[in-house]
Amino acid sequence: MRGTIAPGGIVPLHSHADPEIFVQESGTLEGLSQSASGSRWLPIRPGSVFYVPGGARHGFRDLAREPAVSLVISTVRMGRFFARIGVVLAGTGAPEPVTSERLQHFLKVSNEFGYWNGSPADNAAVGLNVPSPTT
Repeated sequence: MRGTIAPGGIVPLHSHADPEIFVQESGTLEGLSQSASGSRWLPIRPGSVFYVPGGARHGFRDLAREPAVSLVISTVRMGRFFARIGVVLAGTGAPEPVTSERLQHFLKVSNEFGYWNGSPADNAAVGLNVPSPTT
């Protein structure tokens, strides 16, 4: 799969049983790495590989002024999850605002798959500001 995070965008703190490998194609992001000794943000630059073991809590942020594009390698199950929550973008490719309905759908599907999503407080504790959905 190919994933793009817009400048200033985030992927909130979450976890799932599926392992993931991110190969950074362009742009720069930061990936949250958590271990027994704590959490830290690691830079992910073009050519970098960022591995997330199954069950690890992780998140991403693009602090740069350009989109960050990654090749994401995971399981068929994860592909099915993305197919269920995916949204076709308008011709501009610009991200659309997250509405309450889309957020509820995402949380429902995440729950069906047994995925964990961090609360606003969990995200704030690692430096992620999760915006409120639009109505």
